Amino acid sequence: MPQTDIGVDVAKDWIDVFDLSTSRHERIPTDNRSLRRFAAVVGHSIVVLQASGGYERPIMEALSEAGRHATCVNPRHAREFARATGRLAKSDRVDATVLAKIGRALQLAPASPRSAGRQRLSDLTAHRNDITVMIVAEKNRLRTTTDQWIRRSILQHIRALQGSQVKVEAEMEAVLQEHDELREKSARLRCVKGIGPVVSATLLSQLPEFGQLDRRRLAALAGLAPHANESGHRRGKRSIWGGRGTLRRCLYLAALTASRFDPRFRAFKERLIATGKAKNLVIVACARKLLTVLNAMTRTGTAYRDAPT
Repeated sequence: MPQTDIGVDVAKDWIDVFDLSTSRHERIPTDNRSLRRFAAVVGHSIVVLQASGGYERPIMEALSEAGRHATCVNPRHAREFARATGRLAKSDRVDATVLAKIGRALQLAPASPRSAGRQRLSDLTAHRNDITVMIVAEKNRLRTTTDQWIRRSILQHIRALQGSQVKVEAEMEAVLQEHDELREKSARLRCVKGIGPVVSATLLSQLPEFGQLDRRRLAALAGLAPHANESGHRRGKRSIWGGRGTLRRCLYLAALTASRFDPRFRAFKERLIATGKAKNLVIVACARKLLTVLNAMTRTGTAYRDAPT
């Protein structure tokens, strides 16, 4: 049976729906009753949405509760697909049509629904990242401010944010310990130097594909895969870009620690440096190797020293 796709563009107060099999467009309010009614009539079609800053969560939950298939695509990919097919205009109706056509053209597979534990862990790690950004911004303001009253105010705000950060990290640890699967996987990951509570929680929540994909596809998702830059006789330098920025930053910092204190990664770093590689490039390579090892450990359920590299 051929795959049928329904494109859904999500806004705050409504969703625009385009059914590719019937070429029918519909606008539906985002109240719970309307979303559940929509999920009930979707049938076996795959609903294709794009990430919309969290506004897509209610419709994804309604579809999951009804046992329907759905997948969420990167908004940048959707826009580039639209331009490639000559769709230069942008509107909710156009976006819904484009999303349905992406599903048909790429034969997108439905995403695996997240467990309640993983979803809450994902929310907590995102909240912690937001707090970290605010702390960095306030510290930068503190460096450029000479007014003593403002400095005291900023310091007070920084202390409050740091207190909130500690509480969020404690809640993240509590979620990890409450769920057997998350607790077991987190404990295994933490056997590697550089992987602490925050890094393990980030990997388990932001990378649901962990342990399911090969190392190349996983490196691309994490933004650690080197991409070619060539044309004709020109051979430009390969560079990493794209992927999930939060994961890339997290793994980079973990690799800094692993390359200093873990014999395996320290030897790998020194070998690359001896060949003349730049230090930043070496740490990125260590981060990619670290991700490969962690992925193998998760996939096979083995301990660190027994994990294939």
